[in-house]
Amino acid sequence: MIVLDLFAGPGGWSHALSVLGVRDIGLEWDPWACRTRARAGQATLRTDVALYPTWPWVGHTRGLIASPPCQAWSMAGKRLGLVDQPLVHQAVADLATGRDTREQLLAACRDERSLLAAEPMRYLYALNTVGEPEWVAMEEVPDVLPLWRQYAAVLRHWGFSAWTGILNAADYGVPQTRRRAILLASRNRTAAPPSPTHAQVAEPESLFGPGRVRWLSMAEALGWGATDRPVPTVCAGGGPGGGPEPFPSGSRQALANARKRGLWRPQSPPADGVPEPQTRGAARTFRHGTRSATPADAAAPTCTSEATHWQWSLRSNNQANATVRRADEPAGTLFFGHRANECTWVAEPAIAQPQDTESPAVPEPIRITAREAGLLQTFPADYPWQGNKGQQFSQIGNAVPPLLAAHLLAPHLRVPLNPDDFTLAA
Repeated sequence: MIVLDLFAGPGGWSHALSVLGVRDIGLEWDPWACRTRARAGQATLRTDVALYPTWPWVGHTRGLIASPPCQAWSMAGKRLGLVDQPLVHQAVADLATGRDTREQLLAACRDERSLLAAEPMRYLYALNTVGEPEWVAMEEVPDVLPLWRQYAAVLRHWGFSAWTGILNAADYGVPQTRRRAILLASRNRTAAPPSPTHAQVAEPESLFGPGRVRWLSMAEALGWGATDRPVPTVCAGGGPGGGPEPFPSGSRQALANARKRGLWRPQSPPADGVPEPQTRGAARTFRHGTRSATPADAAAPTCTSEATHWQWSLRSNNQANATVRRADEPAGTLFFGHRANECTWVAEPAIAQPQDTESPAVPEPIRITAREAGLLQTFPADYPWQGNKGQQFSQIGNAVPPLLAAHLLAPHLRVPLNPDDFTLAA
């Protein structure tokens, strides 16, 4: 009996399953995501989910996972999936009765990717003929929730218990306020969302046990603030898609080299243990390391240039309404595409400057690295992303955060979840 993972991507669900002691078989079309999965040791069939037959899985499938491509529905794109939504609902209704009208409906879609959200029903209908799967877990952007409710109604008619809703990944220890529409269904247990482990504000202990801890910040996830770890490379050259160099030097500056050139100097860490990236002139160096507990009222990481203190924030893109979060907060939803080059660390004075003093020179924005983006999705620091920068960032932005996936899957697998197994900065 296997776990079948449709639209498997680079392995968000698969990594969660491996930590929980279970392996899946992923169906994925993107060649670079398939190469990443192969390097990560995950079983994969490179195929088009919409064309692959369902009969090989009948009689062998314990669980079904599906995260259809979100580009047609995402706020980062044109959102033509919303225009196509009635056609997708029709496809799901037809497939649930064994009628395949996809070809006709696809011809009417404004975005050909929209109909991929109906594909899981084709597999579910075939598997249901033999009383499979035992459980289902599906994930998409929030606008797909009405479609998940349609799926849930069909699954309940087939004897499943089903739950649908919107979950915030930050409530489960992911350093990112990523909201996603979730469908959970089971034949042998009551489907329900996992209990949140984190909250925006830390909760005190009560008669019922310890309260939820504060949302994990980007600084904690990236390991900023530890003094016993070497600093990894710092300044990226070139865009994720191979664009022009954002800085005069395309090479990446390591701490050892910065020390030799006199561009880095240690300073006493603040009392609250908050990390302190430092910059001076052309040097742009972050201090990374193991995660450390950060008080709820801790200041953002700062850097020192001459006598000026800076705090770093992550800006999601270059649009006027871009999400900007301080490093002592979770990131906003990470997405990468035509604006991938603009997800950057930006600095601002941590302390207001007197009006009669000259404004200090602000450090240049520092583009987020694939390693950092992967950590903010709760992938391991050494996850083997394949492809050029654009291909890597695309995989990261489309992936399910493994820690969130583990919270969703552990009850169905009847195995305990230890969040500490999802080590981040290391």
